[in-house]
Amino acid sequence: MSGVPKVPTLVELMQHRAQATPGKVGYIFLRDGQSDEVPMTYAQLDRKARQIANHLRSQMPVGSRVLINHNPGLEYISSFFGCLYASMIAVPVYPPRFNQKLDRLNSIVTSALPAAALTSKQTMDTLRQPISESPLLSPLRWIETDTLPDENPAELPLPTADTLAFLQYTSGSTSDPKGVMLSQGNLMSNLEGIRQAFGIHGDSRGVIWLPPYHDMGLIGGVLEPAYVGFPVVLFSPFAFLQRPFRWLQAVSKYRATTTGGPNFAYELCARRMSDEQVAELDLSSLDLAFCGAEPIRAEMITRFSDRFAAAGFKKEAFYPCYGLAEATLMVSGGAKNEVPVVLPIDGERLEHEGLAVAAKTPGLKNERQLVGCGKEIAGHKVRIVEPTSHELCADGRVGEIWFSGPSVAQGYWQKPEDTLSHFHARIAGDPTEASFLRTGDLGFVKDGEVYVTGRLKDLLIIHGRNLYPQDIELTVEKSHGALKSGAGAAFAIAQSEVDKLVVVQEIERKFKELDLQEVVRAIRAAVMESHGVAPYAISLIEPNSIPLTSSGKIQRHAARKLFLEGELRERGRFLENELQ
Repeated sequence: MSGVPKVPTLVELMQHRAQATPGKVGYIFLRDGQSDEVPMTYAQLDRKARQIANHLRSQMPVGSRVLINHNPGLEYISSFFGCLYASMIAVPVYPPRFNQKLDRLNSIVTSALPAAALTSKQTMDTLRQPISESPLLSPLRWIETDTLPDENPAELPLPTADTLAFLQYTSGSTSDPKGVMLSQGNLMSNLEGIRQAFGIHGDSRGVIWLPPYHDMGLIGGVLEPAYVGFPVVLFSPFAFLQRPFRWLQAVSKYRATTTGGPNFAYELCARRMSDEQVAELDLSSLDLAFCGAEPIRAEMITRFSDRFAAAGFKKEAFYPCYGLAEATLMVSGGAKNEVPVVLPIDGERLEHEGLAVAAKTPGLKNERQLVGCGKEIAGHKVRIVEPTSHELCADGRVGEIWFSGPSVAQGYWQKPEDTLSHFHARIAGDPTEASFLRTGDLGFVKDGEVYVTGRLKDLLIIHGRNLYPQDIELTVEKSHGALKSGAGAAFAIAQSEVDKLVVVQEIERKFKELDLQEVVRAIRAAVMESHGVAPYAISLIEPNSIPLTSSGKIQRHAARKLFLEGELRERGRFLENELQ
């Protein structure tokens, strides 16, 4: 039994949890990322959400947009559910840090036109001055949810499955953020798909540090445990980044069965943890460690599995998956308790012909090891489609990934043309005329397994070859020990009407004195050998200066803009005549 009541909305489900198991702890937040526990039961969450909902309904009409502007924590969760209870449209954001630009927040406010913002007294105290100086933020009703009176909340009308629950603003890796409109029905569909794919149940236990303003952190880390009815331990992503050991320490302490994060997080743990720290861990309780949100590296899976095998981690626990905000969250995932599928393919055939053909001789310089992302979630369809002709692609041929089913979002907020082109695509010759979401991701299906090769907008076409930037970035970071993992961008610029390759790459912080010529020679040689293309320019930049999205993805288009404008924090820039 799933333990999930048959109800149409997340509001009714949470009310059921509060009535059926009022004293059960749904969330534990670690304020310091380690031991400072703050628990919240389903009854406490329900009461707080009702109080916030009643206050919102007394201030503004149903359907108003409301910013969730908390730091990660239980107030974030209460405020999100408060919006759902009130039939308001939640707009999750993250408070800008001290002296941080308000550009992303301003762009979201300009798009969503919220009537109010939910925050805490502490957060408000730090933001009071920048808010007062902002013509966009100062007119909003700023509501400090932790100062609302603790009074018995009244009953409110229930939303329906068609009610918009929230706007998930995309990370903006290839364009300005867009507000993806997710209904209560979209959420319930995707949460059920995740439950089935993950094989989770009421006795599962989670540990999540992912940011609650991002779809994987909010839907996968906060809503999914509530949907299924199991407890989750949460802490801030900043606490994880400061000390990655906290993540696995919490998994070990709380005997988590489920956790997850992007590729870079597993890499960080494998590279930074000492033998003494590994010896402290017991990861044997984990039966699912999901990995998504960015390219999944086969080398990372092996490195992490080998590093933590002594702590009881099982390689079969790794769960590669694929998704995006426009699909609510999850599109496809692997088979639970099976070693991830890794497909070695001929990079030449992939680049020249767009075909995934098995590498004839393992270990060749142009071999690509692609990690499979499983099959589509239950009740949904994945199709690979030629992006221009909209014809179906044969097994093993690269095309755009299209997705259909009840998890597909309602469209982009206030963008009818983009909604029509992205959410209502038709496959050529399909007699059913079914509507599909165009994901903008490239990939292929082979033997029923979904493989993601890159973003359509990021694809580089140089000398007639289709080059995937993430492949070049991986080659670059491995070419020299002074280069930081997951901190590079590859893109093309036009020179004499010909597209040429540019590489931007961070240097590790500890390398203060460095022979830059030696580094760029290593980069050039590695890219030439693996991809057959010589970089036109290589820009070596300071640590933590590559532009990233709110979810930590490389913003290649932003890096390209900064390169062209000379705004990168460069240690050195080397053009092709200097790279011989």
